[in-house]
Order: sequence, then C-alpha cells, then structure tokens
Amino acid sequence: MAAIQAIDATTLRALLAELRGSLLPSRFEKAQQSDPHTLQLALRGLEGCRWIELGWQAEAPRLHGISAPPRQGEGSTLAQQLQHGLRGLALVSIEQQGWERVVELGFARRPGEPDQRWLVLELMGRRSNLFLLDERRRVVAAGRQVRPEQSRLRPIGTGDPYSPPPPLAGEPPRSEESFDDWRRRLSLVPLPLQRALQDTYQGISPGLARQLVDGIEVEPGPPLLERPVTDLQAADWQALHRRWRGWLLAVEQKRFRYREGGGCDYRCWIGDQAGARGVSGAGDGAEAVDPVPHSPAAGPINRALAHYYGSRLASRELEQRRATLRQRLATAASRESRDADLQRSLLEAAAGSEALQLQADALLCQGNPPKEVIAQAQKLYNQARRLRRSVAAIEPRLALHRQRLDWLETSLHFLDQSAFLEQSEAVGALRELEQEIEEQLEPRQGQRRRRREAPTPQPLELRSPGGLRLQVGRNHRQNEWISLRQARRGDLWFHAQECPGSHVVLKGSEASPREDDLEAAADLAAHFSRARGNSRVPVVMVAAETLQRIAGAGAGTVRHGSGKILWGEPERGLRLLAPGREDKAGRGSGGEPGA
Repeated sequence: MAAIQAIDATTLRALLAELRGSLLPSRFEKAQQSDPHTLQLALRGLEGCRWIELGWQAEAPRLHGISAPPRQGEGSTLAQQLQHGLRGLALVSIEQQGWERVVELGFARRPGEPDQRWLVLELMGRRSNLFLLDERRRVVAAGRQVRPEQSRLRPIGTGDPYSPPPPLAGEPPRSEESFDDWRRRLSLVPLPLQRALQDTYQGISPGLARQLVDGIEVEPGPPLLERPVTDLQAADWQALHRRWRGWLLAVEQKRFRYREGGGCDYRCWIGDQAGARGVSGAGDGAEAVDPVPHSPAAGPINRALAHYYGSRLASRELEQRRATLRQRLATAASRESRDADLQRSLLEAAAGSEALQLQADALLCQGNPPKEVIAQAQKLYNQARRLRRSVAAIEPRLALHRQRLDWLETSLHFLDQSAFLEQSEAVGALRELEQEIEEQLEPRQGQRRRRREAPTPQPLELRSPGGLRLQVGRNHRQNEWISLRQARRGDLWFHAQECPGSHVVLKGSEASPREDDLEAAADLAAHFSRARGNSRVPVVMVAAETLQRIAGAGAGTVRHGSGKILWGEPERGLRLLAPGREDKAGRGSGGEPGA
C-alpha cells in the first residue's frame, strides 16, 4: 500500500492562507465525527455555510476545507462536546506558530473580543491529536487521551492544562542567511543531504527535501539526497541553494499553488523563476490545473488536498476491508477443509464394509460352525451394516463441504477482482460481498439484514452482435438473479467449465440467437472467469430452464445437466465491453459462482 504524503509546515501554511480568507470570521454551526479520527465542522459566514475537516489519523493527519459532507456522526461524544462548547461562538483566528505543525482555531463571542475556546490540532504523525480548550486553556475534550504509560514526556487528558509539544530542533529557515553560512551549517556533520537538511533546519519534511532537489542535474551516482554532504560538488550546492531561496521566498510572499509531482505526490509552493536557473525541468513557475471540480467550500489548494486525502484514505479503508474479508474467508475455508478431511477419513474407514462382509461369509461357510463362530460372524455383519449406513450419511456431508469450499473460493475471487474496480464501484461491490458472506457464514444475522436491505441486483448488461441482451453476474447474488429468477425459456446459460467465473445469460427468449451471439456469450464467460489469462477457455452452454438451485448451498450455486462445450477467448470478450468500461470491467468486474 503506497504511503500517503504528510502535510508538512509549508503545505499547512498554504492551506491556512486560503482558509483565513474564506473563514474569518464565521460562526460555529455544527460538528460531526465521521470516523474515530476525523471531525467535520460547519461554519457560517457572509457567503454561506462552509465545512472544514480535521483529521488526526497517524497515516494522514490533515486540516482542509471540504464540500458539504453527508450527515453522520452527530451523536458521537466528541461531536457533542464540541457542539456544547462552541455553541454561540465564532471562529475569529487561525494561528500556526513558526514551522510547527500545530494549528490553533480561536473562538470568541464576536470579532475583537477575547477568545473563549480554542480548538488545537496537532499534525505530527502517530502523535497527532485534537484538543478543545476552555478559557483557561484546560483540556475540555480530546481526540484521544494520552496516558502516562503512553508518553512520559507529555501525558495529557481531559481536565489537564494544555501544554504544547516540545519545541522543534534546528534553526528556523531564513532567506537572509548567506550562502556560505547556509552551506557551512549543513556541512558541520558528514551526514547524507536529506538528514542534514532535516536535522539542521525546522520545517523540512522528507517530501519537501525531495521537492528541493527535484530536477537538479548531478553527476552519475547515488541520488542527491542520499549523498553525504562532503561529496557534494560546488555546482550541486549552488543549484540547491537557488532552489532553497526560491522555496523560502515563495513561503514569505505567499506564492502558493497546488501542483502534482515535483519529487513527490504534490507540492503547494511556486518557486521564483530566477531561482530555478541551473535546475533542469524544475518548472517552478508553471501554472497548475485544479484537479477537482470547483466547489464554494474551499480554495483551490484546499479542494485539491481534500480530493487527494479523501481518495487515498478511502482506498486505504477499502484495502483494510478487503484484508478483513480475506482473513474471514481464509478462516472459514480452513474450517471447511478440516471438516471435509474428517469426513473423508470416515469415508475411507467405511470402505472396509465389504471386507467385513466377506470375512463373515467365510466364517459361516465352515461346516457346522460352532456358536462362537456364528456369534463372531453376526458381529462382523452388524459392523458392515453400520459402515454402509454411515456412507449414506457421510457422502452428503462431504458434498456440502465441497460446495461451501467452492463458494468460498468464488468469494475470494470476487474479492480479488474488486481491487481493479473504480473506487465508487468497489465500495458497492465490497458491501454486497460482505452481506453475502454474512448471510452464508452467519445465517440468522444475515437473514435479519436481508430483510432490512434488499436492493435489486444490478448485473452488467451488454448487447450481442445480433442485438440480443447479454447479462453478466458479478457476484453471487447477481449470478442467482440472472440464472434462476430472471431467466426465461429459450435463454442460454454460459459458464467457464470447472472454473470460478461469472454466470452469463444470453436472452434467447427475445429472439433466435445467431452463431456470433453464442460466440460473444462464450467469450464473455471466458473473460469473466479465473481462466481469463488463457488464450482459450472451455465454456459450458446449457438451456437456462434446466438449471437447478442446490438446496443448502450458497447463492449463485447451481447444477445443470449435460451441455455443449464452446471455446471462448477472453481477449475477444474484453473487446465486447462497452467503450470506457474496458479497463475497469475487463480487469475487475469478473464474477464467479460455484456452478
């Protein structure tokens, strides 16, 4: 999972410069907590209601404006504490001291009056936190309590006086500093350049260090940031200092603009054109394109960063949900495998009934066998009968375990394929898969949820070369919907032979299909299967009315009689997809049922 670029002191200055112009002053209106580490505030000014989001996740602490979010999390304890503590107050100040990544939002009855409450957001990686302070600067509420066993240096909780984080080490960067003093300060200890920059000066994040050296041409060898300062040439120092001064002047003159790239995911400062001489491909003065649609909620930098962090945090949440589902499926599959192995061992033991029968027959074939021999033979006959009866009970149980294992394997395939969907589609796909897994693994709870949530399945629909509808199921429920509930006499059902994949139904009930219609359906069934990496895939074609649901098996699990084998080509199936869907549906929409 790719790391999320942290908001550093430079980016924070750019964000706050925009927010001050749009939020000061504005009256507090509402607070809601969308997740355990994210708070959203509504502030009403002359131009209407604006929203800001404050997050203290370790991987992405942030503060930026957002568009109006959905209504959620109003009843959380933290949201209620802010609702009570900030009621009737207005945001009158937004402060960032020096190069600290600490923001203080000051609230008062009206502009010009003393602040009565402060909302302090600390954007410091895993130590990030949020505090609501009263008029005596005591902690009224906190995003998370910091107990003494968690931090000996700075434990802090509700009721404690607020103490700021320890001051930053190093010197504050100054544009007035001469080149010689700057170079001498960085060269005091023979460290790699990146560490020297971060240890010597305040406000230098790893991302900013990469931005400062981006495009500087150097002699062949290690990257510039990894070279010891003692190995840098005079030309390297001159080029780096020009970029350094360009960055400082941009911050001092508030020349901020969002740009993607520049040595990392994004940068928010525009360097001086003159300061970029001797730097190849710097492009400091280039115009940046606003990457998201205009919204009145925030300025361009705030909108861009809201889009950046929103999409990446959503992707990370999806990955975590996938990991949770994958673990749950793996645990269930392991349990089913153990149960199936137990049934197989019992079945192997039951296979000895024939030997016991023959042994008993041999005993009774003796002439005038004594009572003891007859009793022994009778005992062997009883054992053989018990074993034969056990076979009749074991085989259905073993078949059920196999069906469940197939269903779990199919679910795992659906889960893997959801990683290739667009984010909005992936959210819906995971939600449906979570519901199906819950219904299968926890039937009682799943039935209650199914009664509450019963949306109509939305399978993928295409047109065959002859104009007939082609339906493709992309999860268990869609497979069952098109194969058992929507299929009519005359429809044809396609599925990759002995391979997890989607059900494909050709609506032959609407018109007689042509050969190219059958070929298209087979190609889609091949493409939406686990065998899509092969050049040709065997596909079973049967009349849809012959399909039967297997009692007790998961949704989308069917049996069928003999059918015709066609050969589908996954590449041709990809070309059949509608324009604009080739990449996402072609790589990720494949479903799979236990057919």
